[in-house]
Amino acid sequence: MDKPKLIKLSDGNAIPQLGLGVWQADNHQVVKAIHHALDTGYRLFDTAAIYHNEEGVGKALKQITVPRDELFITTKLWNNDQTHARGAVLESLQRLQLDYIDLYLMHWPVPSRELYVEAWKQMIILQKEGLVKSIGVCNFKEEHLERIITETGVTPVINQIEIHPLMQQAPLRAWNTTHNIVTESWSPLAQGGDGVFEQPVIQKLAEKYHKTPAQIVLRWHLDSGLVVIPKSVTPSRIEENFHIFDFKLEKEEVAAITILDQKKRLGPDPDIFVDIS
Repeated sequence: MDKPKLIKLSDGNAIPQLGLGVWQADNHQVVKAIHHALDTGYRLFDTAAIYHNEEGVGKALKQITVPRDELFITTKLWNNDQTHARGAVLESLQRLQLDYIDLYLMHWPVPSRELYVEAWKQMIILQKEGLVKSIGVCNFKEEHLERIITETGVTPVINQIEIHPLMQQAPLRAWNTTHNIVTESWSPLAQGGDGVFEQPVIQKLAEKYHKTPAQIVLRWHLDSGLVVIPKSVTPSRIEENFHIFDFKLEKEEVAAITILDQKKRLGPDPDIFVDIS
């Protein structure tokens, strides 16, 4: 069975390059989705406290026979927990029914609250205690990253940010690479909208490789060196998103998709996003 390659992280751990995101899936849906994804070949699963489906993820993982060390489970510290990361991670572990989390991410910087540096310091301690194997961030811009690195001396292993053909964040990705931070794409298919799949270059490549437009876009993420976590609870789509290891895009084809960038953000701007619900 073809499977994602492992991307080495700066702390010595490694993450599968392709995984399943479970945003907007309820506990019932996520159990079925994870079972089908595991049968398909997925080993990386990305959830978050704010998704309110960690219980479903935990239930699914308890029902399987795949060895724990073959799984890579990501969850995230929500904004209103930045002052008590330890309590938050213990609650996540309980819901997930796990002894440790492979990757714990700070979900947003929320710079207006001035708490993300303190939260990062707490996450460093959680890693030292072994409650989490790796620590990283989501939605951090260069200035947020520079501050936590400067004030703690610890660099995140991953920065998970919005990336799709219409929002590519090339300068931030380059900054991440320079600092040995892996970039991970959320909303990698632009949530299936905004005409991404209808772009002529995507259509042409889909025809050339006998793939769907979604598969072409996901292959673009992989060939750009990104970790990618497309979300789906539909069995056929879960399979489709995984079956992208029997071809590679040419460098010129990657470049042709790269020029589609419109800096079109679908999610919130990290500089102003403040949700603490």
